[in-house]
Amino acid sequence: MLLALAQWLSQDVRFFSVFNYITLRTVLSAMTALLISFMIGPLMIRKLTAYKIGQSVRDDGPQTHLVKAGTPTMGGALILASIAITTLLWGDLHNHYVWVVLLTTLGFGVIGWVDDYRKVVHRNPKGLSAKAKMGWQSVIALAVGIYLWNVASLPAHTELIVPFLKFLVFPLGAFLFIALTYFVIVGTSNAVNLTDGLDGLAIMPTVMVSGALAIFAYVAGNAVFSKYLGIPYIPGAGELAIFCGAIAGAGLAFLWFNAYPAEVFMGDVGALALGAALGIVAVIVRQELVLFIMGGVFVVEAVSVMIQVASFKLTGKRVFRMAPLHHHYELKGWKETQVVVRFWIITMLLVLLGLATLKLR
Repeated sequence: MLLALAQWLSQDVRFFSVFNYITLRTVLSAMTALLISFMIGPLMIRKLTAYKIGQSVRDDGPQTHLVKAGTPTMGGALILASIAITTLLWGDLHNHYVWVVLLTTLGFGVIGWVDDYRKVVHRNPKGLSAKAKMGWQSVIALAVGIYLWNVASLPAHTELIVPFLKFLVFPLGAFLFIALTYFVIVGTSNAVNLTDGLDGLAIMPTVMVSGALAIFAYVAGNAVFSKYLGIPYIPGAGELAIFCGAIAGAGLAFLWFNAYPAEVFMGDVGALALGAALGIVAVIVRQELVLFIMGGVFVVEAVSVMIQVASFKLTGKRVFRMAPLHHHYELKGWKETQVVVRFWIITMLLVLLGLATLKLR
């Protein structure tokens, strides 16, 4: 919206042409999302508290978590509102990729909202059934995969790129491309959701990964940079940097309220949506394996749950004291803040490793 206005004004006032630069709009996007979240965050927390939309806590987990019972949840709606408003303000609304990532994110947010609403408001501990949740996630992810396959203009837009190896790429047919898109979006969505168990644990890695993906999106959408760095040129992908900037800005503002001791939790409405957002951006800019590296904390958290479940079903024994992995370390004696900050540090290192793939090819 603001981009269209700036482009119209630039016909008479040259100054407004500066808003055509993606880099500037990415910065403005992050700042706008940050300010929106800061402005409406306190009001939303008060409303959630007034309506008694509070978090329930597992009684088999760390005893230090019992004090978290009743803390307002579903705060992820704040993040999504900030992202949506900011993207509509600063993004190029004629760009189909902008709509794909925005609608995918909001679609997963709706699934998470229904799940949270049933758990918190209807006091149904199961929330949305696992079958229904996975079913709706699958519908959205498969629809996105089919769409992206059909709009791909070059074979390079559907190839699997191997990090650090410039000339090693794997052409994907329709089935493999759609399947990969499905697993990346659904897998990342649920991995972020599993990570969201401690104050600030999931949101900061999300901010760091989204910031890195903004760089990948900008490079992929620039013909000169993409050729120089040897990655596929994807016209229009640069606009996704604005979307990633909005995630980073909204995420940092949410961390203000979610830092220990948290005033609000994001809930499934935020975690599922943010995970899907990271996944769809990575698919469009052809950096699925790099996302696997940068989001290593999310990956390990999800794998720990799968290992725990498989081990218990097969042997009746648990590999970890508790899954996801962050609870295992809590039960080993780490303080919550230690777990969170150490996982942040690991994510920062992994993000830097992911960014290194831009040049080390």
